[in-house]
Amino acid sequence: MAKAPKSLNRFYLLLGLGAGLGVVALAYLVLRPKAISIPANVTVLAGDTTGFRGYVLGSDSAPVEITEYADFECPACAEFALVQWPSIRDRLIETGQLRWRYRDWPIDELHSNARIAAHAAACANDQGKYWEMHDALFGGQAGWTRKRTAASIIRGYARSLALNLEEYDACMQSAMYAGRIQASHDEGSKLGVGSTPTFLIDGRLYPGVLPSDSVRKLVDRLTAAATTPPK
Repeated sequence: MAKAPKSLNRFYLLLGLGAGLGVVALAYLVLRPKAISIPANVTVLAGDTTGFRGYVLGSDSAPVEITEYADFECPACAEFALVQWPSIRDRLIETGQLRWRYRDWPIDELHSNARIAAHAAACANDQGKYWEMHDALFGGQAGWTRKRTAASIIRGYARSLALNLEEYDACMQSAMYAGRIQASHDEGSKLGVGSTPTFLIDGRLYPGVLPSDSVRKLVDRLTAAATTPPK
């Protein structure tokens, strides 16, 4: 029985390896996560804001409302979220004294992933876990800020929060909340917001990190003013 030349066997071996690598490469191209891009400066449509005024936490009957304009990639915002926010939530929001309204104000010139993070939080909100994603983004900020892989890192937060990843991925790929984020940014800019975090309290802007004790004193003062009958 004649044997094939060694050179021919080597050819078929290389051909088989090449075909196998081609299948692997094709599978990678098909299955790999698509790049996430959330556009800025989009045209805001009516549907982007209808029935939505921000991410609100607290009782509808709370006598005081504070609006926070923040950027998930902003270090000062993370400082506020990690150090001051837990006390404010426990002592003022959960006790019914304060209603909190979070608005996105991404600083695109400095923070390339701010809108991706804001959109991830919006997608988490669809599954009832906005504030959990809010905390995860600020708590893990050092791990994803300015990274080319930020979207995949943040997707890991979605997984850890037990979100439906199929729905989350579809939400992120669609960039369906780009207009909502832009509307939030536009709102802050019209009010005079120029940095993050900035807080809107009783018609006045307070830029910079507010200590929880200062917030408590403001809430106490505004509550007393609201409940004191006119003379």
